[in-house]
Amino acid sequence: MPDMMFIMNLLAPLPADGVWTAYQIVSLVLLALMAVCAIVSIVIILFQPGNSTGIDALGGSSETFFGKNKGRSMESKMKKWTTISLIVLGVLAIVFFILQFGAVWGVQG
Repeated sequence: MPDMMFIMNLLAPLPADGVWTAYQIVSLVLLALMAVCAIVSIVIILFQPGNSTGIDALGGSSETFFGKNKGRSMESKMKKWTTISLIVLGVLAIVFFILQFGAVWGVQG
């Protein structure tokens, strides 16, 4: 575990009374949430079908049931959830970066 503490010391503000413990807890929670969002995004992307539909794409006929109801299909829901999970991952990464500044924690350094 000393290696993890060394990494946390590189990113963290200088240790103070309760600031150090609060920083560690917040950082670990954010890292865990980012890992979950990343795994969810990867799984959703892997389950999505490809854009090309094979030889049917040459004919240009999109007047099928799935073409008319694309907005309500499982594919559109998966694209929506992919977008949502990646936006959440991006926001969490930005918040994690901002929390690395000592001024946020009231520590000058």
